[in-house]
Amino acid sequence: MGTHLFSPATIRGVTLSNRLVVSPMCQYSVEREDGLAHDWHLVHLGSRAVGGAGLVMAEATAVSPRGRISPADTGIWSDEHAEAWRPVTEFIASQGSVPGVQLAHAGRKASTSVPWQTDGARPIQPDDGGWEVFAPSDRPYTPYGSSPPLHVMTREDIDAVVEQFVAAAVYAEEAGFEVAEIHAAHGYLLHTFLSPVSNRREDEYGGSFENRTRIVREIAEAVREVWEKPLFLRISATDWIDDRPSWTVEDSVRLAKELSHAVDVVDVSSGGVDPERSPPHAGANYQVPLAEAVREGSDAMVCAVGGITSPEQADALVRNGRADLVAVARQFLREPYLGLNAARTLDQRDAVRWPPQYERSIRD
Repeated sequence: MGTHLFSPATIRGVTLSNRLVVSPMCQYSVEREDGLAHDWHLVHLGSRAVGGAGLVMAEATAVSPRGRISPADTGIWSDEHAEAWRPVTEFIASQGSVPGVQLAHAGRKASTSVPWQTDGARPIQPDDGGWEVFAPSDRPYTPYGSSPPLHVMTREDIDAVVEQFVAAAVYAEEAGFEVAEIHAAHGYLLHTFLSPVSNRREDEYGGSFENRTRIVREIAEAVREVWEKPLFLRISATDWIDDRPSWTVEDSVRLAKELSHAVDVVDVSSGGVDPERSPPHAGANYQVPLAEAVREGSDAMVCAVGGITSPEQADALVRNGRADLVAVARQFLREPYLGLNAARTLDQRDAVRWPPQYERSIRD
């Protein structure tokens, strides 16, 4: 039958039973502002594993307290955090899915409120429980007209963040995750180094492509030294800006080539560095051409994401060689058992693990 949505994919000895991925989605649901996952994360992620996804990715999980988007974000910076995640990973694996985690640092988008509590993610100042945020340059992110205090990173800060990603990967393995993803997209810390829109440094971490990509390359290579399992890199393939220097698809292809020795899959998204710029048309498959460009230009395995809502659509992306994996976000929120339903729709019901408790639902 060839390659299709429900054909397995083996990466560094880890086999995904199918190519349907639950995309990382922030839940802002930590109860005590301590970064510890709890029952919400178990049920939220576990239900998608029951629902037939081949890979279930946990949300953007901070590598340090300062790296959280909000005080209610999950983290993975200690043994305690690893222990809190373990029941989640064990349950996901017990359902035949692979547990993955996105390792993240929010950078200048950190120290914000839980979106639904304040009519959008508003900046939190230190006096109100927020903190000083990291950035490569003195260019705050100000969609609401203000920002928490901004700290321009020193070389020592950069070295510390690299080590935090490495430590987080070690904790991720301790927690039972089988896939780790470095988050370098959506205007968070690593993306702000990549893009000349936000990076105005004049040292070895700014200016040229080589310098702006240095921190991402250092993190990917350092994580690879301690992480033998599949390593993904999420990027914003373009800033959607053409009237001034910005991060482009061509830059993304080049970065994918240069990291082929360390990164197994490039997870291709877009935008987020400039609050006034968004995709020109955020419709069905709107980011897929970006994933195709990275796949064709670099020979990297790619995960496509964005505007993917139907089984037929996801299957076509794999069958037609446009992507190796397909990540779905909002449709998985609407339909936790999307994987099982997709298998029925595509006449591949035997390709997924149906929980015995649910088998009666497939009897015609």
